[in-house]
Order: sequence, then C-alpha cells, then structure tokens
Amino acid sequence: MILYSCMSPVATGLLFLEKFNKTSMLDLKTFKSALEQLEEEKKIPKEKILDAIEQAMAAAYKKDYGKKGQIIRAKFDLETGKTDFFQVKIVVDETIAIIDEEEKEEDERVHFNGEHHILLEDAKKIKKGVELNDEIIFPLEGKEDYGRIAAQTAKQVIIQKIREAERTSIIDEYGTKEGEIISGVVQKVERGNVYIDFNRATGILPVEEQISGEFWERGQRLRAYLYSVEDTPRGVNLRLSRTHPKFIEKLFAMEAPEIQNGIVEIKSTAREAGARSKIAVSSNDEHIDAVGSCVGQKGTRVNTITQELSGEKIDIIPWSPDPKIFVTNSLSPAKVISIEMNENEHKATVEVDNAQLSLAIGKGGQNVRLAAKLTGWKIDIKGDGLPPKEEKVVGEEIPTPEPIVAGKEK
Repeated sequence: MILYSCMSPVATGLLFLEKFNKTSMLDLKTFKSALEQLEEEKKIPKEKILDAIEQAMAAAYKKDYGKKGQIIRAKFDLETGKTDFFQVKIVVDETIAIIDEEEKEEDERVHFNGEHHILLEDAKKIKKGVELNDEIIFPLEGKEDYGRIAAQTAKQVIIQKIREAERTSIIDEYGTKEGEIISGVVQKVERGNVYIDFNRATGILPVEEQISGEFWERGQRLRAYLYSVEDTPRGVNLRLSRTHPKFIEKLFAMEAPEIQNGIVEIKSTAREAGARSKIAVSSNDEHIDAVGSCVGQKGTRVNTITQELSGEKIDIIPWSPDPKIFVTNSLSPAKVISIEMNENEHKATVEVDNAQLSLAIGKGGQNVRLAAKLTGWKIDIKGDGLPPKEEKVVGEEIPTPEPIVAGKEK
C-alpha cells in the first residue's frame, strides 16, 4: 500500500481505516507507514501512539477477562505484531494495607486486595531486593482472538490521534491569525448569526458583531476580524467581528503600506460601527504625512475602506502628544475657537462658533462622543460668547467611555 507524502493526516487515517475494513488482522506494513507519516507530518511520536494503543488494549483485556482491582498492562511488538499482557501487583505490608484486621477510625491504609497487592514477604521470594510500593509483574495468558482486538484497537487509536492532530493543526494555523483579518465564504445564516466556511474550520459572526444594516447570503465572500479561536467538543470555532475597532485598523494597514511598515501609526480608534469612526494617526517620519497616507491619492484608500464598511464615515485625525491640540483636532470638522483643559477632572471645555455648535456636537451627540472616546477626555461644548449650558454638556448626557487605544485587545 502506497501512502503519498502530500496526503493530510485525515486522508492517511481514511486509508488506514479502509485497509482494516478489509481484514480483521493487523497489517504491520500499513500500520508502520501510518505511524511514520503521522510522525513526519504532524510531529506525533510513534512511541506516543504505541503507548495509547497498549493502554487501550490493556483496558479491553481487563474488560473481557480481568478481575476487580487488577492492574493490567499490554506490550505491543511493532516488529511481530504480537501483544503480551501482564498483571501488576504493588508490594505492601501491614503499615500500608489493612490485612486480616478490622479497620480503625481515621485509618488511612488501603484494604488489601490479592489481585492488586502482594505482601512484601511473598514478593521477596520472587524478586530479591524488592521494597514497599515496588511493582511485581506477572505474565498473563494470551487469547486467541486478540489479533482481531489488536487490529480494531490500533485502528481506533490511530483515527483518534489523527483527529487530535488535525484539531491541533487547525488551532496552530488560526492561532497565528488571531488579531488579523481573514476571508471565507458564507455557509449559512441562522438566527441572525453568520457561519463562514474556512475549509478546515468554521467561523462565527454573531449578530452583535455585525454592522447594522448588513445582510449576508449563502455563497457570499466575507471579510472579518478574527478575535478569538475556540476549541470546543464539536470542533474549532473562529469568533469573528466586523464591529471591532481593530477591524478598521487592520483594513487601513492593508491599504496603507506606511502603516504596515511602521512609518505611520494608528494611535487610537473610536468607532460606532456602520455610522462613523475616528482614527488618530501619527508619522514617525517628518517627510511622510500620516493623514495623507491613510486618505490616499484622491481618497482611494479611505474610500475602499468605507465601501468595505457599508458606507461608514471615517474621520482621520492627526494625533498630538499635546492634549489641547489633540482634543481640538478630534472635534473635526468643527472649528474650535478656544479650549480650556482641567487636568484634575480630565475635562476639556471647548468654545466654538454658535453656527458650528450643532456640527461640533454632532447628530445625537455622535461627534463629541467619538472625540471623547478617541482622546480619553471628557468634552463640554459651548457656543461663542455663551456660558456652558448643562443640557449641552455631552459628558453628562452620554457617559464617556475609556478610549480604545490601538494595540489594546477587545
């Protein structure tokens, strides 16, 4: 039987299973080939598989022929295919086991079982120099039908190990992609949750991680941010999001080489998915314009991202280490006349022209709310020449969350 090196562990397992379905005995050549391929492709030592087979065969032997308390071990010879079985007994005396006496209160000794224990004096007749808690091994009678049992047990263990290897392989593969954007095909939509096929794993885009107004159908290709890889009894699940602030950051990194190369940094992100986002950017090269790098020639880069996000508006703000300048920039497109910073309360009081008051606050307070998220400052807005009015203090109308900083996980 030929096993091709390009075959996956699952394919190897299927061939192995097919071979065993044709014979009740263990085909050593096929068995060795499967072990070698698993060791080469998935780095599973053949000794580990043999140990699992021996444990499974010992358990099968005990179930069919064993007695209560027995310790059964099996030894499989890979060269001959023969399996030997042994009974193991632990060496004890009256200090360890309760022998022919009544159990006392708070007695921590175990009850002597002739199938599990052997007395020290008897053990010394078998093996010189034996000590308490040593093991004495007794060979057991072989059974004629254990060629069939050996074949079935080996088959089951191999298939189990292949599945474990495949699961580990998927986790290893997608574990390295956690925190990145991945693409797949919509498999189904169930109760609002979108299930995406990635060939070897299934991605889940929950309702709460979807952009409002988006509708997905089977067969559509979808891109999303992979924020978690979960190992479940039913398989490996990839948890996805299109609302995560990191999604927009990764999209900009894909569109702008300056971000990928580290020349331009996204310092912070504030997002209300599907409606509007603000990102603060900074350049590590005085000759490179951070905002221009993100916008692209004639707006091509930012427009591509806006289309991916179903028309979500994006404000690209120049970041500044000076909080006063940063807060001023964050309120764009509104023009700030003056700004007072209260360090103790971490609050900025901003004055704008009366005509720009609604623009600075934004529809439903969205502009100032995103600015507060972006900068980490509570922001109060007042009109030109007018005292601050409590009803216009957005920090009281809508609680200001902590800023979502680039590099911080969700």
